[in-house]
Amino acid sequence: MVKHITGKEFDNEIKEGIVLVDFYADWCGPCKMLAPILETLASKHPKVKVLKVNVDEEQELAMKYSIMAIPTLMVYKNGKQADVRQGFASLDLLEEMIEE
Repeated sequence: MVKHITGKEFDNEIKEGIVLVDFYADWCGPCKMLAPILETLASKHPKVKVLKVNVDEEQELAMKYSIMAIPTLMVYKNGKQADVRQGFASLDLLEEMIEE
């Protein structure tokens, strides 16, 4: 399941396990194309937490992590950033990003 989070929840949500965070905006075409792929990823990999952050609503968090383009995808492993990609990503690429 893909979960929408706020800046207040962010640090707590990325602390444990493998977490993929999608920084997006409602008006962003590639972000909309990515949404069903993220749902598929979440279904195929139930141990991976998939989170979405709306950059228009969470501008402070977007600035803190220097989000300059959307979508921006970040992978955290036990609280440490493991990967960052900007732009649309295929399911194959997302699976590569979350591999241990």
